[in-house]
Amino acid sequence: MSRTFQKGIIFDMDNTLLQSRINFAEMKRAIFQLWVDNGIVPPTLEWQNHTASQLIEIGRQSAKMTNELGQTMWDAVTAIEKDGMHGAVLENHAVEVLEQLKSSYQLYILTNNAYAAAEEALNETGIASYFDEIVAREQMTTLKPSASGIHYIRNRKPDWPVSAWTMIGDSWIDGKAACDGQVAFIAYQGNELDMEQNGVVPRAYIRDLKELLAVLEECEQG
Repeated sequence: MSRTFQKGIIFDMDNTLLQSRINFAEMKRAIFQLWVDNGIVPPTLEWQNHTASQLIEIGRQSAKMTNELGQTMWDAVTAIEKDGMHGAVLENHAVEVLEQLKSSYQLYILTNNAYAAAEEALNETGIASYFDEIVAREQMTTLKPSASGIHYIRNRKPDWPVSAWTMIGDSWIDGKAACDGQVAFIAYQGNELDMEQNGVVPRAYIRDLKELLAVLEECEQG
């Protein structure tokens, strides 16, 4: 029997549902070095102040980008992702919360990771079956903080109003994607200063996933 719910929740994956060990500093350094070696950015670029997705976009927008160089970059990124996702564990109360939400919402994953790495991690931790769809970087035209992935998911349900959607994530890039995609955002263990500096105003801040249930109930009533 198919579900006919008219509400959806979009979850970030890393450090929202899973405690991943992805070495993002190493990922950023690897991308930066590849761009320097190929004349895309100068060695003086302060790469530490950029997110991995921002560094990737710098390369993708460069006139010096080639298909071969792009593939080299994605291969390096995917290797770091898969290494970091192997052995990932769930955030506290993740299963309990997903079990309750699945009876009222359609659930989606939106991650900048490769689809294969995301699917492997979700299967390894036993929660893949809770989600109606895993949306990874292959489905986006531009990575978060772009709203591309939000638009992709919303287009899956074109008859749903924007008020039907909520996104949960730990980072300002999740909040920026949600806000630009006109979707309500709830920050899980988010850094308030990072949110403010990047113009993100969450509907709520939560420290434990169990708090999400009460916040969603309040939103339904208010």
